Amino acid sequence: MTEVLFYHLQNMTVENVLPPLLEKSLERGWRVVVQSTSEERADALDAHLWTYRDDSFLPHATWRVNDAADQPIVLAIEEGNPNGANVRFLVDNAALPPDAQGYERMVLLFNGDDPDALALARSAWTDCKARGFDVTYWQADERGRWQRRN
Repeated sequence: MTEVLFYHLQNMTVENVLPPLLEKSLERGWRVVVQSTSEERADALDAHLWTYRDDSFLPHATWRVNDAADQPIVLAIEEGNPNGANVRFLVDNAALPPDAQGYERMVLLFNGDDPDALALARSAWTDCKARGFDVTYWQADERGRWQRRN
C-alpha cells in the first residue's frame, strides 16, 4: 500500500526542508523523483541541492540528462518515473500523479501559509484517502522537529 506523507510547511521553505528528507531517503536505499511545476523551479532546486550545505553531497540530476535512469534522485516537472523511484516528492503544488499507487511513498510538501496550497493539499488528502492510501500529516514543532499530527 502506498504511504502518503503530508508535510505542512509554516515559516519554512522547501529549500530548507527538502534536502534532509532526500538524505534520509538515500540512507534507506530509496530512489526518488522530486516533481515541481516548472522548469525554472526545477532548475532552482537543482542548483540549490548542489550548494545547500558545504559538508554534504546529494547525487541528483534533472529529467533532461541522458542517464536519468541511473540517478538516485531525479528532478522532474511531469508525470513519469524516469529512474524507477519508489518515493516521489511533490513540491510547489505539483499534483498527485495517476500512478501514485506505483510508489511505496509519496511526500507532499505544501506551504501552510498559502491558501491555494492548503486547498490543494486538502483535496489531495481526500483523494488519497478515497484511493485507500495510508496517509499521515506532519507539522514542525516550535523547535523545528517534525511531529505526526492527527
